[in-house]
Amino acid sequence: MAKKSRAYIWQFVIGFGFLSGIWTAFGIDPEEVILNALGRVAGTIFQDPTLRQLFILLPTLLFLISIYSAYKKGRILGLVAVVIAYLAGLSILVSLGTTLFLLLAAIFIGYLATTRRRK
Repeated sequence: MAKKSRAYIWQFVIGFGFLSGIWTAFGIDPEEVILNALGRVAGTIFQDPTLRQLFILLPTLLFLISIYSAYKKGRILGLVAVVIAYLAGLSILVSLGTTLFLLLAAIFIGYLATTRRRK
């Protein structure tokens, strides 16, 4: 597997898609927990309301940056792989067989997305 494909699969398909789906299936959003904790600490140190607004907008900005990065490195096929991996993570509590099938399909599609030649 090429270095570029391996990095895309680990960062976006498994890291962004599959793990996000698992966290959603369990009802936990680790990004929100971390940002809330950092926001409270920063709010006690700095009393600026602009800082509070930044912590409100930060999750959306991080999500949009992640989507843009996944698109830039894998195009539409790469985004499809991330969505399938997310669905695999969501289905982990329902059926392990379905999860495994979807995850393998997402990895294969992610591999195809990064190995295609671009003009």
